[in-house]
Amino acid sequence: MPLVEITYAPHLPEAKLRELSSVLPHLVSVAVECPEEPYDGDLQPGDVELRFRRPGPFDRFGLDLLVEVRSKWFPSRADNRQERVDLLRTGIESATGIDDVGVYLSLPVAAWSQSD
Repeated sequence: MPLVEITYAPHLPEAKLRELSSVLPHLVSVAVECPEEPYDGDLQPGDVELRFRRPGPFDRFGLDLLVEVRSKWFPSRADNRQERVDLLRTGIESATGIDDVGVYLSLPVAAWSQSD
């Protein structure tokens, strides 16, 4: 289950952020898909968690949009992580029209448990 934190510039319109929140779960799922966690296209609540925030008064933020993805490490994900992050950035730009986008993909060794 990827955790996604989105930091956005204050001048981005709410409509763009709404559009991003609509397409991002699918785009992230495609980007991190692997044999250990295949993506079947049927996202359920809790499959991808999104958190949106504006930069604070002391943050140094030079992008229109920063998307940080954390997803469990698997060898098959790590082998081509640069291609995965490039694919995700391109998908975000294409889907939203936002062209000043940074994407950070972190693959920590982790475990996850969730209530049914």
